[in-house]
Amino acid sequence: MSDDLPEDSKLTKTKSRWAELGKFLTGQLSRPEDARLPPGQHLVKNWPVLDLGQTPNVPKEVWRLDVAGEVEHPQSWSFEDLIAKPQVEKVNDIHCVTSWSRYDNHWKGVTTHELMDAVGVKPEARFVLLTSNDGYTTNMAIEDFASPEAMIVHSWEGQPLTLDHGGPVRLVVPHLYFWKSPKWLRRIEFAQRDHRGFWEVRGYHNHADPWKEERYS
Repeated sequence: MSDDLPEDSKLTKTKSRWAELGKFLTGQLSRPEDARLPPGQHLVKNWPVLDLGQTPNVPKEVWRLDVAGEVEHPQSWSFEDLIAKPQVEKVNDIHCVTSWSRYDNHWKGVTTHELMDAVGVKPEARFVLLTSNDGYTTNMAIEDFASPEAMIVHSWEGQPLTLDHGGPVRLVVPHLYFWKSPKWLRRIEFAQRDHRGFWEVRGYHNHADPWKEERYS
């Protein structure tokens, strides 16, 4: 496990340059030929693997999820703790800022509402900062984290989530661009103030709504 992110990697430099250039922006408000596909996106059947060049291998036997900040009951969940919570299955589409979208993904896991109820999120909490086992971070408003489709997932298409796609556990917030759904989730912090994450400080939009093309700040 490492917190040393490859800030000077080719991928990081390339995607930071995209933000400067506004790559993939179309200025469209909709796609009449497919109302399900956000502007500037194209449909794929596979699930592309994108990360920062590090793939932390944290077996589920030692995986932990720490939940802290503006909560009444800070907790540290094991994988067994996660599985012991009420399990739900959802189907939704995902949209990556690099312009691909994938329809009808079947997930299994725990809703973010379930986690929020368990830790007792305080009324003053307005934002969430998420940290991965590779040190990656991203942020969002608590309203986005608490959306009805948001989940902490361990399975995709009826199988355990693979390492390449963030296993053993990742977050899925399907109504935002997928960089807001961090792989290899290890920490959730509720806060009164916003703290921008890895891509947000490198020119990417702080909210990231695909339908508004909120790719860049």
